[in-house]
Amino acid sequence: MGFFSQAFNGLQEFLTTGGNVLYVIMLAAFFMFMFIMERLAYYSMAHKPMTQGLVNEWNSRPDRKSWRAHAIRDEYISQVKAKTDTNVSIIKTLVAIAPLLGLLGTVTGMISVFDVMALSGSSNAKAMAGGVFKATIPTMAGMVVALVGLFFSNYVERKARRETAVFADRLEIV
Repeated sequence: MGFFSQAFNGLQEFLTTGGNVLYVIMLAAFFMFMFIMERLAYYSMAHKPMTQGLVNEWNSRPDRKSWRAHAIRDEYISQVKAKTDTNVSIIKTLVAIAPLLGLLGTVTGMISVFDVMALSGSSNAKAMAGGVFKATIPTMAGMVVALVGLFFSNYVERKARRETAVFADRLEIV
């Protein structure tokens, strides 16, 4: 059996054990990491040419002291800020949602524990262990997704602020 089939089988078993909420957590994590990858791709490929073009436009202006020139400079900075802040709020929202989805998984797992208790008529520890186990997996998955996403969302947010400030510094007022 190959590595990929073992990994797929392990993931499938993990998702089955944790319940349906794990599919939602996995979907949220997928979108969060897609937005993070988009931001990293933007900074590595598109940000520098865009800012260089605006700096060249600014440097080709004969007038950089008037009120109009300052307004144009502010517009350029706003354009860069809008580009660097794209999808950052979505990433931060997905980071905030991940632990809440984990808690939803905890609730659904505990409901299955109470179902077992209602069906068996007693508090059989062995019967309840499966539900408690099922309740802890989504919690753990939501927290892991949130922690990893928090690291990347902070990185992307700091990068956006830094790149906007660097661009603003490049637009010299003569």
